[in-house]
Amino acid sequence: MGDAGQAADSSIRTFEDFRAVVAAYRLPRIIFTSLDIDLFTAIGAGTWTIPALAKKLHVSVRGLDILCRNLAAAGLLIKAGPRYRNGPLARKELNKKSPAYRWAYVDLLRGHWNDWSQLTKSVKRGRPVDDNDAPDDPAYRRRFSWAMHHRSLDVAPKIAGRINLRGAGTLLDLGGGPGTYALAFLKRNPALRATVCDRAPAIAVAKEIAANVPHGRRLSYLPLDFVAKPIPGRYDVIWFSNVLHIYSPEENQRLFRKMARALAPGGRLLIQDAFLHDANGLYPGEASLFAVTMLLFTDAGNTYSIRDTATWLKRAGFSRIRTLTMKKGTEDWDGGILEATKLP
Repeated sequence: MGDAGQAADSSIRTFEDFRAVVAAYRLPRIIFTSLDIDLFTAIGAGTWTIPALAKKLHVSVRGLDILCRNLAAAGLLIKAGPRYRNGPLARKELNKKSPAYRWAYVDLLRGHWNDWSQLTKSVKRGRPVDDNDAPDDPAYRRRFSWAMHHRSLDVAPKIAGRINLRGAGTLLDLGGGPGTYALAFLKRNPALRATVCDRAPAIAVAKEIAANVPHGRRLSYLPLDFVAKPIPGRYDVIWFSNVLHIYSPEENQRLFRKMARALAPGGRLLIQDAFLHDANGLYPGEASLFAVTMLLFTDAGNTYSIRDTATWLKRAGFSRIRTLTMKKGTEDWDGGILEATKLP
């Protein structure tokens, strides 16, 4: 889609457009309130009337009736006469008693509601409002790593199925957190061996996840602050997924030089990120919105254009830089995978 088309899809041109966009907070708030009272867990696999469910949850009948009506209209609940039951998503991924409950990512999103309310302060300061050391806290890193696993569970196998790694023997998942993508590549490529590199708490999560799948035996672990230290080893492929946006342009250029040294001659660097594609650096809109998240949570992060990232890669000694075309519905970001080859 061209720039004009992207603008037309999301532009606020009338007061009605403005009102609709601003009022979009309502359904997310309804969903978060449902999570706050453990509604989906209480419903479980059962079918409930509002009075019985209100008694179980210790909430008002009136409030729960209005809440459930909206959740049913949104498809999270299913209503038949006076009774409600969970829809498939609510029964599995939003129910604390379900093995498929994505607790970490759900909690991350719930926390963002309060974090985004601090945006005005962050814009004034140009950095996160919360200056504590939470990102370096091992417990926080562990929860965040699980959240990234829950976020990537569906998309990682699709991407691994679309990227040809034939002939590659080794892959480094740099900043790979729980190793979700590394495991997806291993499952798809039986001859491949992979290493996930991240901080120690993230590596601990990766080990737990890999222990439950047969191809996890081909995954190695490298606990490392790769921003501060050299990257050891030599690899045929480096997978750098959703890490670029955390750092400043200068930090990313230093990282590209480190990655070039860690790649075998002719090796490939695959970067997945929320890239901006248009000349003015506005679209896709989701990539621009994600830059706000970086303002709220990082000291220097941002989202970057394909053009600027390609320039940095050339300076670091990479060639044959191209955007990989992925089938719609198989990407994490729209047009978000960039490939570069290390010069022989």
